[in-house]
Amino acid sequence: MIQFTVYGEPVAQGRPKFSTAGGFTRAYDPAKSRDYKDYVRLAAREFAPAALLEGPLGIAVTAYRTMPKSISKYPAKAAAAERGEILPVTKPDADNYLKGVKDALKGIIWKDDSQVVDAFVRKRYSNRPRIEVKIKELT
Repeated sequence: MIQFTVYGEPVAQGRPKFSTAGGFTRAYDPAKSRDYKDYVRLAAREFAPAALLEGPLGIAVTAYRTMPKSISKYPAKAAAAERGEILPVTKPDADNYLKGVKDALKGIIWKDDSQVVDAFVRKRYSNRPRIEVKIKELT
């Protein structure tokens, strides 16, 4: 199993931006998503296997977001959120965190994101924002 943590505020995969050049439309990542993927790649390189994984894979991603002020200014609420008793039901969607991480790990951990056949993603609050990633070969 490969496990690593990316510290800092998690960034969900943003909607693609579009531009037109020479009569052709081109889609590209928003700068914030692109920069965060670079950061995830950097953190993952330390845990990269000698050869890219090729078979079916499972992934678990937990995004720990900063607590909103409405929770953090009340110690009892903040403690409950830290324990996972208060959950973030606001945007962005949990699967958008997964999409960004999967895109970032292509060519670092695995050959292609299509190899991910099992995925588990969740979002939580924490005073230490981060994303925790676990990858397991399924064969």
